Amino acid sequence: MNECFIGQIILVPFDFAPLGFVPCDGQLMPISSNCALFSLIGTTFGGDGQTTFAVPNLKDKAPAGVHYIMATEGIYPSRDF
Repeated sequence: MNECFIGQIILVPFDFAPLGFVPCDGQLMPISSNCALFSLIGTTFGGDGQTTFAVPNLKDKAPAGVHYIMATEGIYPSRDF
């Protein structure tokens, strides 16, 4: 089971995204199969908000040899105040 929060971004020392994660490369994602993530980030990073949204593009922000990935599965973060 994925222990990350949905939408959590982590650095990894490999060049692929494991199951339950996507690379932070600005790609468009279908809302229909990523409803939880869309409910958290919306169209902050792009997409039309009707059928697609985008994950952030952090490819040029990562230190040498590591890559940013974002959790698409896991714990839905609580908004307790």
